[in-house]
Amino acid sequence: MNNIDLMNYWFKSSEEDYNVMKVLHNNKKNSYCLFFGHLVIEKLLKGLYAKNNPEDPIAPKIHNLILLSQKANLKVPIEIREKIQVINTFNISARYDDYKESFYKKCTDEYTTEQIKNIEEVQKWLKEQ
Repeated sequence: MNNIDLMNYWFKSSEEDYNVMKVLHNNKKNSYCLFFGHLVIEKLLKGLYAKNNPEDPIAPKIHNLILLSQKANLKVPIEIREKIQVINTFNISARYDDYKESFYKKCTDEYTTEQIKNIEEVQKWLKEQ
């Protein structure tokens, strides 16, 4: 696959995860919803990595959104970077048992709705890149 094919693969996968995120939110599975929100952003970043690195388009097998945005050679504005830093925590918090319970309690309907708006803002900005 060339870099554009890989970019399209990641973007399509991100869109599928966005749909799952919305279903989970509608069903009040808030912590899992935000975990999928992390995947939405991670996959967009991996797609942009492929786009911006045609000589080596295979994205690194990492989940750290900050590091991925750097490796994708993006100039991220501070307001987007701050949102990415929060979204970055959803991967670990929703995945590991020692974090799950406290994260579950944090994911009220209000908090989750607010974070979905942030995910959608970052998603929009990344798609514009």
